[in-house]
Amino acid sequence: MLADWPLLSLVIWTPIIGGLFVLMTGNDKQAPVARILALLFAITTFLLSVPLWTNFNTATAMMQFVERSNEPWIAAFNIYYHLGVDGIAMPLILLTSFSTVLVVLAGWEVITQRVAQYMAAFLIMEGLMIGVFSSLDAALFYVFWEAMLIPMFIIIGIWGGERRVYATLKFFLYTFFGSVFMLVALLYLYFQTNSFAIQDYQQYPLGLTAQILIFLAFLIAFAIKVPMWPVHTWLPDAHVEAPTGGSVILAAIMLKLGTYGFLRFSLPITPDASRELDWLMISLSLIAIVYIGFVALVQRDMKKLIAYSSISHMGFVTLGFFLAYRIYTNTGELKGAVMGIEGGMVQMISHGFISAAMFLSIGVLYDRLHSRAIKDYGGVANSMPVFAAFAVLFSMANSGLPGTSGFVGEFMVILSAFKADFWFAFLAATTLILGAAYTLWMVKRVFFGEVANEKVAGLSDINRREFIILFSLAVMVLLIGVWPAPLIEVMEATVNNLLQQMMHSKL
Repeated sequence: MLADWPLLSLVIWTPIIGGLFVLMTGNDKQAPVARILALLFAITTFLLSVPLWTNFNTATAMMQFVERSNEPWIAAFNIYYHLGVDGIAMPLILLTSFSTVLVVLAGWEVITQRVAQYMAAFLIMEGLMIGVFSSLDAALFYVFWEAMLIPMFIIIGIWGGERRVYATLKFFLYTFFGSVFMLVALLYLYFQTNSFAIQDYQQYPLGLTAQILIFLAFLIAFAIKVPMWPVHTWLPDAHVEAPTGGSVILAAIMLKLGTYGFLRFSLPITPDASRELDWLMISLSLIAIVYIGFVALVQRDMKKLIAYSSISHMGFVTLGFFLAYRIYTNTGELKGAVMGIEGGMVQMISHGFISAAMFLSIGVLYDRLHSRAIKDYGGVANSMPVFAAFAVLFSMANSGLPGTSGFVGEFMVILSAFKADFWFAFLAATTLILGAAYTLWMVKRVFFGEVANEKVAGLSDINRREFIILFSLAVMVLLIGVWPAPLIEVMEATVNNLLQQMMHSKL
């Protein structure tokens, strides 16, 4: 019965239509109605996305829950409304719908002005991001990719901090600039194939020069979104100025759109260029892991520290993706390459939960003291013991503690890196030291020791709403940490198929 339902369309358009209904509630006199409506639509979207997991066939790499309009959406350019998911996209859709529920709850009491507009922006952005993950038509993908910038632009620009205009413009200009190069690459592929179907691009033979140019165009777009060094500078500013909900979605979901792009476009469409330029991707990934780790170590603002931490952790994702050729050349088998890509994928999902938890924890403190500066805190565990327990757990996960989700993906990538080159693994493993250093330094200064001042002494522990949010994330962080098998099983067939595409030269 569920197979006959347009599940992907429902998951995309339910929050978008819900956002429009929330907007219709009007001004802040109807704020309670707007909040309840937003929560109902967010929960409904999450419940609609669950069957994507429960009914997913892990034995096949084929696209599932496929929807394709009988008639072209835009006939002149052969553009179709074409949706589908595989083992790479489906977990990211669930992460998106789960995170949006938490964001709506997180802004329940904190957002008091323009409540309807705030909630609606997140719902609409949720639908657009899910559209990116499920599009099988490149033009449809690009429409969703560009459209999702608008709600985030509004969220940071209206509900952000003092320098929100600067941060918003920087975020928009960086990401829009990168998207122009992607559009050029997609138009070239269209004129070669007379199609916007992504799967047609993956089968089309391209010369090495064309592949390299297309790969570089995609690289600019996706590297900015991840963000990779050296195009990462927009992220700390955006995080610092964004409201808590904006930081959560930015870190948990929007950064994953860039790494998803590498898996959906760069690796299968330009496999020979990916092999020729893997040295560039590995180098940029290792720089992000090591150098940005040191940058995080000297931060004095909690949000900025976690923002730089995100850049470092996302370096593991791109490293795992682009080790494949080196591993195959060294060992002659794909097992290590599979582990690298799966490790990168697990890291994406894990980072989504951990980064959301870290930013929500910082938001809990900011809502009470209106400060993100580490020096303004100290001894918080004395005043907020329950909250401190959650925050320390998430900090340990951020450091890669075994038993948490933060360990699994990093460990898989480091193991696969050993098969490619000892020094790759050695440099990547430094994050276990650096991550512990900057995270534990923050934990020590903020949560432990004597109570720093009267404001900290007067802090109240988390309420029921905040407990539910943090508890939900703690469950996911621990569940993936001790039992990652279901997540890995979902992506295994898709990753194996992707590697076969990558290893098959188009020349």
